[in-house]
Amino acid sequence: MLGTILVSVIVLMIVGAIVYSMVRDKKKGKSIQCGGDCRHCGGCH
Repeated sequence: MLGTILVSVIVLMIVGAIVYSMVRDKKKGKSIQCGGDCRHCGGCH
């Protein structure tokens, strides 16, 4: 039972870090869909 709790906490911490990173990047104007290089996507800004 202790192992399950420990693994769950670690997984939640990793997921939280990923979500935090995505939110921080989004606030900076970056995103997964758009790298800010309009030559490749035809312009989205």
